[in-house]
Amino acid sequence: MANDGVDMGRRRFLTATTAVVGGAGIAMAAIPFIKSWQPSARAKTAGAPVEADISKLELGQMVMFEWRGQPIWIIRRTQAQLDVLSSLDPQLKDPKSEVTEQQPAFAKNEYRSEKPELFVVVGICTHLGCAPKLHAELKPEPFDPDWKGGFFCPCHKSRFDMAGRVYDGVPAPTNLVVPPYYFIDDNHIMIGEMKGAA
Repeated sequence: MANDGVDMGRRRFLTATTAVVGGAGIAMAAIPFIKSWQPSARAKTAGAPVEADISKLELGQMVMFEWRGQPIWIIRRTQAQLDVLSSLDPQLKDPKSEVTEQQPAFAKNEYRSEKPELFVVVGICTHLGCAPKLHAELKPEPFDPDWKGGFFCPCHKSRFDMAGRVYDGVPAPTNLVVPPYYFIDDNHIMIGEMKGAA
């Protein structure tokens, strides 16, 4: 008989062990292949939305995040900063945010934001791409003795109010850009995506 002396239990054990080891090897080989289907870290940073934690953002403070290689500023505005915005309209190029490409539809208002106290903006001057500086206090400044708070671009002296609206008579042609965003909850903002977008 051909099966004389063959240990069937041992044969089943070796067959099962070989199958398990082979299966594990195939799974390990498949991981890099499957990972190659996912976008690279560079591709993710190029356009992926960014979640911003604003839980520690105090009144009058600004935090910065990066989205698509651009600085995104989030400022928690004070009531005093909000109260002066409407008084600045006569001094601004586009007080009603008529250039629609500069903000999502929900931000086409006096505050240029979904929630008045929280301002989300791309921190790049619309003139030649310099980075304006935040001068949030309502106090005289060397560039404006009647300063009501906002942004001043040191490169070519463009000025923007606390809603990122550009002053008349400065080189910047349009308001600062408000990116697409939505509030996940009271402490988190998703930058780079509108609510309900896939």
